[in-house]
Amino acid sequence: MPEESQESTAARLLRASFATEEAVYGVILVAGMTAVSGVHGATSLQVFATVLVTVLVFWLAHLYAGTVAGHGLEQGRVVGLRTSFRRALKRSLGLLLSSLIPLAILLFGATRLIEDRTAIWLALWMCVLVLAVLGYIAFHRRRAPWPIRILGSLTTAAFGIVIILAKAWIH
Repeated sequence: MPEESQESTAARLLRASFATEEAVYGVILVAGMTAVSGVHGATSLQVFATVLVTVLVFWLAHLYAGTVAGHGLEQGRVVGLRTSFRRALKRSLGLLLSSLIPLAILLFGATRLIEDRTAIWLALWMCVLVLAVLGYIAFHRRRAPWPIRILGSLTTAAFGIVIILAKAWIH
């Protein structure tokens, strides 16, 4: 019985933190950093390290800002630092989770499972796919009709496509 409870908690945490503004922001951050750091012949290991450090720094900054902003009075009730931290942690996890797939692809390139340039481009296109999924989930949660879900998915994915077009133009 405790395992079901833990799985249920993990599933709830994933649902609560994956399709969030932080997750969308995280993927756009990863795509932008991948595009910028991969422009001048960087290896996928260099791009991986740059993206990972950047995501961690932004996540820590987001976690800190959320903790500080959430601490204090809320509708006449005192919110302690621990509660504020837990809320900020739960909310900011999407920024980390959304970067895992593109980072894994970059790691495949770093370990030579795939060629560097392929890994970088594949990571960028995976960002577009993740953005599309995040957009779809967001509109699905709002019970939007399927054409609106598809439009939301395409609109969210467009942010990644713009970054890819910028990379292609710069490169």
